[in-house]
Amino acid sequence: MAEPMDLMDALRETLKNSLIVDGVTKGLRESVKKLDKREALLCVLAESTDEKNILKLVEALCREHGINLIKIDDAKKLGEWVGLCKIDKEGNARKVVRCSCAVVSDFGRESIALEVINDHFKRSVTAE
Repeated sequence: MAEPMDLMDALRETLKNSLIVDGVTKGLRESVKKLDKREALLCVLAESTDEKNILKLVEALCREHGINLIKIDDAKKLGEWVGLCKIDKEGNARKVVRCSCAVVSDFGRESIALEVINDHFKRSVTAE
């Protein structure tokens, strides 16, 4: 039996599936628009951003509209996961651009990764 998928691997795969169906909004301005219109299903926020007010704004919008929020540690990692990079011949990411916030509005196909993310939020709701 395969080992269970951790949250970050599940998030990476879910973002990849969402990119395929053009369901990911990248960047703070466009993400905030989606959050404000309540078109977001999931928000991913990089904690390594220089401006702390960005964190407060996105957290407040997610809380106000009941949108699930996942925080990751590195903006370059998020940039790579949402496709803001060039892929070289070996398949390695080059010229990765930082991304402070990304919003998923369409998950694409159902997957085990999406179930892992949904279970994470169910457990966090029952723990509160």
